[in-house]
Amino acid sequence: MTDIAVVGDGVDFQLNDDGSGVIETIHKRNNFLSRKAPKIKGFGIKGERLEQVIASNLDALYIIVSVDEPEFNNKTLDRFLIVGESAGLKTKIILNKSDLIVADEFDEIIALYQSIGYEIFVCSTKSRAGLEELKKSLVGNTSLFWGPSGVGKSSLLTALYPTFELETGAISKFHNKGKHTTVTVWMHHTEANTNIIDTPGVREIEPYGIKKEDLGHYFPEFVPFINECKYNTCTHNHEPGCAVTDAVEKEEISYERYDSYLRILATTESEERF
Repeated sequence: MTDIAVVGDGVDFQLNDDGSGVIETIHKRNNFLSRKAPKIKGFGIKGERLEQVIASNLDALYIIVSVDEPEFNNKTLDRFLIVGESAGLKTKIILNKSDLIVADEFDEIIALYQSIGYEIFVCSTKSRAGLEELKKSLVGNTSLFWGPSGVGKSSLLTALYPTFELETGAISKFHNKGKHTTVTVWMHHTEANTNIIDTPGVREIEPYGIKKEDLGHYFPEFVPFINECKYNTCTHNHEPGCAVTDAVEKEEISYERYDSYLRILATTESEERF
C-alpha cells in the first residue's frame, strides 16, 4: 500500500506542544476503498502497480457521473462500480446534471442499473431535483463521494451542504474533462453520526488486486450464472460451457455491461503477464 494512515482511520496520536502530532497506532479497518496508484517513475517492479488506499471505515460509496459536460460514459461508471464491489461496499450511483437530459434518453440506462440492484439518484444542482432524497440517504452514515473529474461533485456537495463552500471548476474545452478542484481527501462532519468524505476527481481508474478468474463475481448480474459454468476458473470469455456468455446471448445479461467486463478483463490479463 502507498498510504499508511488515510481519511476514516481510527488512530491514537501524541499531541506536541507546538500543535503538531504523531500518529502512534492505526486501529484495524472495517473496510477500505483502494485503486491502482498512478504510475510513478522509480516505483514498482517490472510494471507492477502499487495500491493507493483512498479512505476507510465507510458505510456507503456514492459514484457520481454526469449526464453531459463531461459526456456520460458507462465504461467509466462500470470501472468505478467494480472498485466498490471488490471492496465490499454498499455502492450507489448519482446521475448528476439531470437538467441536461433530453426527453427520456437516460431511461434505459437508469433502468439497467436499477435492475442490477444499484440505487440511483438523478440529481441537478440547478433544478435541485433529487437533492432532498439524496441528503436523506446520507444521514447516519459515513459516505464517500467519488467519480470522474468535472461531473459536478463539488457543486453537488455545496448544494447539499452550503457551509462546505467547496471550490468548483469549469470543464476543459480542449479535452471536455473536468479540471481538478478538490486536490486532497477531506471528511466533513455534517450532523450527528453523519460524515461526508470528499475526494479529488479521477481521470483514470483501475481496480487493484483483482484476479481475472474472480472479476465476474464483482458484476452482480453475473453471480446467478457463475456456478453453472463448466469450469470453476472460467473467465467468461472463451471457455466452452460458460453460463455467463449463454446469458448474454439470451439477453439475460446486458451486452453493454458484458463489454465493460471484457475490457476490464483484458487489462487484468495484460498486467498479470509482467
